[in-house]
Amino acid sequence: MDKCFSFTASRDRCFRISFRNAGLKSATTDLGDGTIMHCWIPKKHIEKKPTLLLIHGMGANAMWQWNEFMSRLVSKFNVYVPDLVFYGDSYTTRPERTESFQAQCVMRLMEAQEVRRMNVVGMSYGGFVGYSLAAQFPEAVERIVIVCGGVCMEEKDMAEGMFKVSTVDEARSILLPQTPEKMRELMRLTCYKPFKNMPTCFLNDFINASN
Repeated sequence: MDKCFSFTASRDRCFRISFRNAGLKSATTDLGDGTIMHCWIPKKHIEKKPTLLLIHGMGANAMWQWNEFMSRLVSKFNVYVPDLVFYGDSYTTRPERTESFQAQCVMRLMEAQEVRRMNVVGMSYGGFVGYSLAAQFPEAVERIVIVCGGVCMEEKDMAEGMFKVSTVDEARSILLPQTPEKMRELMRLTCYKPFKNMPTCFLNDFINASN
């Protein structure tokens, strides 16, 4: 299947068409230090509209997590949808891997787009990046919404069973699945109505495309 057809790649193509039809365009910015940031930006930034920055979580590029909401948001906001470093078409040769570094890269990207003030929505891991963005650059963030991001979680919360894993390594193995079994486990934990009979070939295709 990988050689003949990729469901993941075909969905990417559909999402690209959807984003373009919503009024966005693909843009790549070289931050000048070995870091390249990809972002979907408005075809035309309208000054009278507020700016909305959407930060995705782990597991996929930005299009997969935000496509469903795009057409409704672009009518009210100048929408910017970046791929975080090591997702989609964003990458770096620098050694940093923290959400603080991710936030700095996002801020430099927005500055390159001449955006100085924005509203932010961060989903899951993107909530941690958004929180760091607001903490580091409070003058730039007007409002922030954190969706499914445990930025206030403490070790005692994990010990009391609020989160279904006991260690960071165990969480990483679920959030970044490398086998179909781990992908099914992730879907059971995160989906309200997970697919019960997802074919292994589809799961392998998604894992291979994400790596």
